Amino acid sequence: MHPLVKRALTVALAAGLLSAPAAGALARTPDPSPSQAQSSQDKVTFTIGILSDVDSTNPFTGIVVEAYEAYALMYDYLVTSSPKDVSPQPSLAESYQEAPDKKSWTYKIRSGVTWSDGTPLTARDAAYTFNRIIDGDFEQTNYGNYVANIERAEATDDTTLVLHVKKPTPIMERLAVPILPEHVWKDIDGTKVKSYANEPEDGKPIVGSGPFRLVERRKGQFLRFEANKQYWGGAPAMDEVVMRVFLNADAMAQALLRGEIDFAYDLQSNVFESLKNKPGITTRSSKYPGFNEIAFNNGAALADGTPIGDGHPALKDKQVRLAISYAIDRETLVARVLNGNGAPGDTFIPSMYPALHLDPSVKQTYDPAKANQLLDAAGYAKGSDGIRAKDGKKLALRLFVRDGAESQATGEFVKSWLKDIGIDVTVKVMSEDALTEIIGQGDFDMFEWGWVVEPDPDYQMSTFTCGKRSYKDGDAIYADLSDSFYCNPEYDQLYDQQSGETDPAKRAELAKRMQQLVYDDAAYAITYYYDDMVAYRSDRWTGFVPQPDPDGSILFQYGVHSYLAIKPVSAASPGSGAAADTGSGMSGSLVAAVGGGAVVAVVAVLLVARRRRAAGADERE
Repeated sequence: MHPLVKRALTVALAAGLLSAPAAGALARTPDPSPSQAQSSQDKVTFTIGILSDVDSTNPFTGIVVEAYEAYALMYDYLVTSSPKDVSPQPSLAESYQEAPDKKSWTYKIRSGVTWSDGTPLTARDAAYTFNRIIDGDFEQTNYGNYVANIERAEATDDTTLVLHVKKPTPIMERLAVPILPEHVWKDIDGTKVKSYANEPEDGKPIVGSGPFRLVERRKGQFLRFEANKQYWGGAPAMDEVVMRVFLNADAMAQALLRGEIDFAYDLQSNVFESLKNKPGITTRSSKYPGFNEIAFNNGAALADGTPIGDGHPALKDKQVRLAISYAIDRETLVARVLNGNGAPGDTFIPSMYPALHLDPSVKQTYDPAKANQLLDAAGYAKGSDGIRAKDGKKLALRLFVRDGAESQATGEFVKSWLKDIGIDVTVKVMSEDALTEIIGQGDFDMFEWGWVVEPDPDYQMSTFTCGKRSYKDGDAIYADLSDSFYCNPEYDQLYDQQSGETDPAKRAELAKRMQQLVYDDAAYAITYYYDDMVAYRSDRWTGFVPQPDPDGSILFQYGVHSYLAIKPVSAASPGSGAAADTGSGMSGSLVAAVGGGAVVAVVAVLLVARRRRAAGADERE
């Protein structure tokens, strides 16, 4: 998964539930692709249930967590994060080193790696990828923060990549950029890239170098990845990975119980609880670097300051935003929405990263009296109907929430709490793709979503900079990473400082000062840090690798560690239990349902505007 972020949560507009008999004990199943349903060769398939469809298999346009998981399967990265403690470790670059003069970094690319079409992968592909982002416009939306201090990329030979930097920079071991094949992408210019699907056509898989290659994609239904048995990091034990899209967590849980899928990702808390102690099923609530928030329209504008959108002007007032934050009962959200599988939130670097996380000395905890005082002082008086107003304009706000029980439940709680302090709230449910568009245009007051924060928080920190607000290309407005339109020159100055600070302690102090600014200005009201709730068929698969060890996630990680380690239970040696239990193979019922005409009308897509990235999950992740 892309160390980034971003969001992810349930998105689905319509769906039909597949019905089929439970699968057999092991994961040997026919190819789920209708186009190859007649294949006589059975395959070992690992099937993952997801609630948000991959919004795009083009790394420059995708933003949900599920998309970044797909990129990790399809492409290699120079570096990755260790499963033990998420520290940097080599990947496609078998070694890397900063120059003595600190003006460049050299990465030694592994020899003998090839693209899936047989073309050799060289340092020139890596240089092409980085230069494309450095020189690009649209390409910088997802990856610009990684190259902000890189002047140019140079391949001095087939195995040597040199990245020349403007100044020392702390993220050169955290470059979460998928390396793309130059011979494919060079024909897709800066205009075409915005709409380039990067999907299999005419039976031809996507050209990649990762442990799997994308061979089939049906939007709203599934993605099918074929194992790269010649992968330099070792051949996966399965033949295929299938990501299957579901309308809701209940339907996904039933598919897991019937044996139609092996792993259920991003479960809602009530469904997660219902799966505990079921035969053959293991549930796991892992620590996770994701948060959810109520985001405010701080004053939508383009990066150059040109106002856009139709946000309520009251939200430009910090006191109003603070009042709303004090009116939110985060403890209740954790207890009632997450069933205790999380913790109240405060600042945008989660407590899972203790060296960087700011624990505010003065917290914006639930205090309706404080909220009322702030609104009174700001001049918003209650009318006869109990709704506050100022200068004749009522404090009536729109709150957009996403498809999914947790987002909607949060919205209803917030509506009730804000009514108690004299703010009228209208809650509207919408799909994540629709919400992404609305946010980028600035046509909102508040929305509920979240982010997943990478081990290096530079990406998340960049989302609050003035330059990450929306931008215009011709007559069209495009979203960048900022979804709050927060703009504070002091924050930008601190961001620039940290981007060149290589002393960990000093950089951590800068990061905490940045969190304090955003917290005090209430750009967001962060609601909670949520756990990663999953369930899987431990009667079928074993060997999952938690990241970090021992309490971290076992899939959707920073890297592909579990995909290279898990094995069917029958193939595991005696006594080789999973570090964290395991999941199973995909049943032939999906073949029967799809091939037999049972159409799964699950339409789920995501956002992103980056982020709305982030790291996807009830993320946007």
